[in-house]
Amino acid sequence: MFPLINRERSLLAFNERVLAQCELPWTPPLERLRYLTIVSANLDELFEVRIAELNQKLDALELAGSTDASALRASLLDVADHAHALVEKQYRILDQTVLPALAEHNIILVRDAGLNAEQRRWVVATFKREVAPVMTPIGLDSAHPFPTVANKGLHYIVELASTRTAAKRSVAIVKVPRSLPRVLELPSKNGQRFFVLLSTVIQSELSSLFPGRVVTDFSQFRVTRDSDLWVGEEETDLRRALTGQLRRRPFGQPVRLEINADCSESMVELLRSQFKIEQHEVYRVNGPVNLARLQALGEIADDPTLRFPTIIASRSGPSVHGSALFDSLKRGDVLVHHPYQSFDAVIDFLRVAVEDPDVIAIKQTIYRTGSKSVLMDLLLEAVRRGKEVTVVLELKARFDEETNINWADKLEQAGAHVVYGLVGLKTHAKMLLVLRREGKSAKNIHPYVHVGTGNYNPGTSRFYTDFGLLTANRLIGNDVAAIFHHLTSLTHPPRLNALWWSPHTMRNEMLAAIDAEIANATAGRPARVMAKVNTLSDELIIEALYRASAVGVKIELIVRGACCLAPQQLRVSMNIRVRSIVGRYLEHSRVYYFENNGDPRVFISSADWMSRNLDRRVEVAAPILDKALRDRVIEEAFTIALKDNHSAWTLLRNGAYKLVQPPRGHAALSMQSTLAARWAAPAVEPASS
Repeated sequence: MFPLINRERSLLAFNERVLAQCELPWTPPLERLRYLTIVSANLDELFEVRIAELNQKLDALELAGSTDASALRASLLDVADHAHALVEKQYRILDQTVLPALAEHNIILVRDAGLNAEQRRWVVATFKREVAPVMTPIGLDSAHPFPTVANKGLHYIVELASTRTAAKRSVAIVKVPRSLPRVLELPSKNGQRFFVLLSTVIQSELSSLFPGRVVTDFSQFRVTRDSDLWVGEEETDLRRALTGQLRRRPFGQPVRLEINADCSESMVELLRSQFKIEQHEVYRVNGPVNLARLQALGEIADDPTLRFPTIIASRSGPSVHGSALFDSLKRGDVLVHHPYQSFDAVIDFLRVAVEDPDVIAIKQTIYRTGSKSVLMDLLLEAVRRGKEVTVVLELKARFDEETNINWADKLEQAGAHVVYGLVGLKTHAKMLLVLRREGKSAKNIHPYVHVGTGNYNPGTSRFYTDFGLLTANRLIGNDVAAIFHHLTSLTHPPRLNALWWSPHTMRNEMLAAIDAEIANATAGRPARVMAKVNTLSDELIIEALYRASAVGVKIELIVRGACCLAPQQLRVSMNIRVRSIVGRYLEHSRVYYFENNGDPRVFISSADWMSRNLDRRVEVAAPILDKALRDRVIEEAFTIALKDNHSAWTLLRNGAYKLVQPPRGHAALSMQSTLAARWAAPAVEPASS
């Protein structure tokens, strides 16, 4: 059996790298806060999805009496140990690094003990006016059962004693409505801005909710639940089934309990019993139980001087207007690299297609596009103009299901053809196809295509790095058209000429490409594999890379998040280097490179090297055929990234990551800053060392 790194441990290691940004000297104060909240949001999803799934698997194994159950339980306990350590570090960095850095710039978060008399009067008045009226404390007894606790909602557990008798103490639960703001600004003074958490306001006046009783103990708590949705393949109406699942999502199986560190054991046990939470699933924290909500502090106290300098993306795409864009694409492909180059190139491509009377049909995949989307508005306009519009809209895009259901309603009501992909597969490919009637013959229909590595979301394109290709190449266009036909008609999968696609050919094509590098290395020819992905966990790909390394193939991997491949292992992976880049932008693009005996093959893709992407999703990988664009992708995805000694971390043989440092006397080189300086306006974050 070849060596593998535990995926959940690797995900925690990625969040450790994100958290480390809070302590780097060049990270501005509000960006430190942002990184801290990102880690909290990431941990929420880890528990809601991955840990919940593994818990279900453990339950099934234990029910079946499988010998594999003990190994899985040990793995979950090990992951929990590391998660506890990460959470403890989060709160320590909040108190010792993030809040002091903000206070140095007159942004002060006041805790209960730090409120002065004037601030305390403000807190009391605010509580009476805005908070108390919407609070509903529930005392627990036979007539008042434990209330329903929704996923990630803020609650208090309160122990009460009577002021009149020495009767047995009772317990109450207080739900904090989501409608209440989690951060409030106190009156400013002498140029300083003071803020207070809603939890501080509530805690200071909690006793007023229980007249005639004495609050003897209390604690915040928050329950994280299984939030993945499951829809059976036998469902005849996917949208209706998902809508029903969405209503139940907030009340899935509990997988984590967050509670204040000083909460009494008796109250912890009461909650553990109620939610059937094991001891290792209880997270005692030294502060607010939901650090992700601190993002509101950054939004209210927003100050551009305390963030990374603004970078204005350059305009990209053909420098022509109207239908001339199509002639320009016939003369040559266009490559755009977001966020350094504006997403407007994609929007302009679709807008021209909508306005051009010779365009007869537009087809697009949608995975995550946001609740407000200029692209979706353009598709609706295309329908109004009489064009055939087909949208393959993935309803099962996790945590975007409701948004996508709403877009499906709007598109269908307008008259667009809307399908939800294939049963059992998520459609994750990023494709936009424009069909245009050209020339004297009405039969001459030319395809124009955009394929990309990221979502059709102008919002995230400003801080996710992604490549996109605009092309009039008929091979690529016909392949994209064939995939759309397959997705809508349920015909047999077509044979493609240029694209790799999953779940049909991509895995075999990648394995064949790696095998070709193995053959080249064995014959003494140049052999190299490079890949830039978000996650590397597929065991067949990892095994192939190990085989390639063993015969001398040089392998460079840039894996932002979880990497289950173990580099630098004797006789297995000594020729493999793995690095992760964590910077101001989220590295999201997927790029594959194969040396091919001096004639490199380069693909941009929507697919990570994960089993789900290769076996259970519709994904595409598009070749970069233009030599100049291919060289540019190689440079921007790999060459500069492999020189980064500012934001890069290298994966060591023991599974730990180490921040790459510039050699003594040398300036630091940041890949993201270098590309921003190349493509964007000059206001660029300086590389620091």
